[in-house]
Amino acid sequence: MDIQTFRAKTARGERICAGSDAHILMHSAAEEARRITCEINGKFHTAGELCDLFAQLTGKKPGEGFALFPPLYTDFGKNITVGKRVFINAGCCFQDQGGIVIGDDCLIGHQVVFATLNHVAEVANRADMIPAPIRVGNSVWIGSHATILAGVTLGDGCIVAAGAVVTKDVPAKAVVGGVPARILKYIE
Repeated sequence: MDIQTFRAKTARGERICAGSDAHILMHSAAEEARRITCEINGKFHTAGELCDLFAQLTGKKPGEGFALFPPLYTDFGKNITVGKRVFINAGCCFQDQGGIVIGDDCLIGHQVVFATLNHVAEVANRADMIPAPIRVGNSVWIGSHATILAGVTLGDGCIVAAGAVVTKDVPAKAVVGGVPARILKYIE
């Protein structure tokens, strides 16, 4: 299985069975992701070098004005798309097998977690996974230590409060917080 076929499979939300070709691809991509993130996290790099390393990690160049403060963690790397003027702060974790798309002008706080996979509930096949993409609109601010779960879309201009666990879609210009996250107010 190649990466394009894998992306198409996960975009459709198809089950990834333990030991399948898709699962094997995930493991080989994880090795490359560990190699590149070790390089990102292991020594000082200029902003330009970090942008180039992130492009190697994802297989695509991030948008202009991209900024990253290491360390960065991912167990796949090949299903992340980043828009223009995105800032990713230190310690973020991208479980991106299901796909993560971040729009323009987004701020991602310290140690934010993006989790795009769920294991199946049935005990006999618990190692199987169900992917679902995370979509982050434009001008979104995600506070430190927030967790965004599989299948969630964050609307344009919304704010996710620090420490929130987002389990469902967030409307545009909403401010959400809590565990699970709920709407606290809207931005005028």
